[in-house]
Amino acid sequence: MDIFLQQLINGITLGSVYAVVALGYTMVYGIIQLINFAHGEVVMIGAMVALTVIGLLAPLGFPPMLVVLIGTLCAMLVCVATAWSMEKLAYRPLRHAPRLAPLITAIGVSIILQHVAMLVWSRNVLAFPQIIHTVSYSVGGAQITNIQIAIVLLSVVLMASLSLLVYRTRLGTAMRATAQNAHVAALMGVDVDRVISMTFLIGAFLAAMAGVMVGSYYGVAQYTMGSMLGLKAFSAAVLGGIGHLPGAMLGGLVLGVVEALGAGYIGELTDLCHLQALSERLAERCAADGHLVLFGSNYQDVFAFIVLIVVLIVRPQGLLGERTGERA
Repeated sequence: MDIFLQQLINGITLGSVYAVVALGYTMVYGIIQLINFAHGEVVMIGAMVALTVIGLLAPLGFPPMLVVLIGTLCAMLVCVATAWSMEKLAYRPLRHAPRLAPLITAIGVSIILQHVAMLVWSRNVLAFPQIIHTVSYSVGGAQITNIQIAIVLLSVVLMASLSLLVYRTRLGTAMRATAQNAHVAALMGVDVDRVISMTFLIGAFLAAMAGVMVGSYYGVAQYTMGSMLGLKAFSAAVLGGIGHLPGAMLGGLVLGVVEALGAGYIGELTDLCHLQALSERLAERCAADGHLVLFGSNYQDVFAFIVLIVVLIVRPQGLLGERTGERA
């Protein structure tokens, strides 16, 4: 029971991060039916920028929370600028092209961002500054840290805020109208280009927050970190029902819990985490109890994608997705 509770806590924490990243995928897909495979790299850039800024400010004696806040704000600005540039230069010219062209472009943008990050921050694994003291609390024999609590609470706030934005504001109404039918929305006075740009910017804001969460939780960052994280977050969006905000949240939590429980009950994974993290892969960083690994493919990845495949075979539209006819 202690192991189960510990892995459940870890899974909810990891799933909260997946959910925040998945929201960016599902928003863009819901508006323009584009799978933005570069979104994971935007998360990586957010983590790298925050790491750099926090590393520069930490030795100056500023309060730790202020340093983290400034680092997060800088990460947001850079991620928003990156997303705006991607949408303006890469995606907008291909908006009316066949669907395969924007998809290939998204993959190309992902590779470009990854290599630009390698040139800026090197290919080495970088230690994320741990300037906030970690405090552990005992819950039913399991341990939960203040970092995990902060990640879960912040994720809930972000999800709730996004839901309010989409369903209670004029911008949200315009976004839903554009998602329903962009041509009719334009005839009704909606600035479709502005709505699509704002969707990318909101997704970049969420990506920056997720990057800071991941860096703070695992304590490391690398230019390749966005690939697997983005793939899993996209899988979470598909699992919940892509284009559906509550589905992205649910899919992220389900995927995180499945990974954690699968990893917790595979005994070999603990040795893999301790040995490979210290020798072969210094990029890897164990979670609080030493079961979860951020970088690299291990047993938890297998469990996650098996569950995804099974759910999609039984329910192709996802857990909360609705069956809809193809658009004319």
